[in-house]
Amino acid sequence: QVRLVESGGGLVQAGGSLRLSCTASRSILNFSPMGWYRQAPGKQRELVASLTSEGSTNYADSVKGRFTISRDNAKNAVDLQMNSLKAEDTAVYYCNLALRHWGQGTQVTVSS
Repeated sequence: QVRLVESGGGLVQAGGSLRLSCTASRSILNFSPMGWYRQAPGKQRELVASLTSEGSTNYADSVKGRFTISRDNAKNAVDLQMNSLKAEDTAVYYCNLALRHWGQGTQVTVSS
């Protein structure tokens, strides 16, 4: 079992930036894909960005060009850099490893 802890969420004005980090309790070298999902009130959880062990990335159309997913194997971490944030990015953001392991979520609120 892998424990995931997200951090970096918070309140930011529209146009601002946040960086989310997901730290795993053990090595993430053998996990693929790694991803960030989000769930807004009243909506289904959706994929925001994913990254395979080979380095392939996939982004939701709504965040392309604004968000960047990356991994730091030395720190057992996967990060999500979010720029040019919009009110519609407001949601709870969840880290996921290999489509099996979930973090507890971190709230991101973007004020317009």
